[in-house]
Amino acid sequence: MDARALSFSVLVILIAAATLANGYSPPTPPPPTTVYPAVKTVEAAVEGMVYCQSCDKYGSWSLGGAEAIAGAKVSIICKNHRQQVSFYKVFQTDSYGHFYGELKGFKMTLHFLDHPLHACRAKLVSSPREDCNLFSNINNALDGASLRYEEKKLKWTNYEAVIYAAGPLAFRPDHCPATAPPPTY
Repeated sequence: MDARALSFSVLVILIAAATLANGYSPPTPPPPTTVYPAVKTVEAAVEGMVYCQSCDKYGSWSLGGAEAIAGAKVSIICKNHRQQVSFYKVFQTDSYGHFYGELKGFKMTLHFLDHPLHACRAKLVSSPREDCNLFSNINNALDGASLRYEEKKLKWTNYEAVIYAAGPLAFRPDHCPATAPPPTY
């Protein structure tokens, strides 16, 4: 090798050594950007109505003349196939007496009794109306009203809810005026 090529090679080696000694390292490439589609979540939800049963229908399951109760509280209780409580949450009715509650946290297993239709019940908790705050047994609310599947779903881009129906449920007045017996002729 001639002297000129040798001196050039030595110069390149010295520059590379000086550069590396000063902490230079080649830039790392950015991580690959892979966009994965968002996972679609499917939830279960329960909806229903809460009423105040009229005095003239007391003792029946009739809701004729009933008034919707705003601010009433309803619980959804779910038990697993071993009869252990697996979900409990209280929901409040809106100004129209309607409640809607997502069963977030409710876990379904492969056992068919752990499905909301078999595992969950709706129960009355409290009424804000002092004149209508006793539990009625309309739709077996004292033991817990069963849920019904009515093929109702709520869908968004990454969310879907299967909505089950409960009730309607009703409180009854704590005091109904005595009605006069029909006159006998």
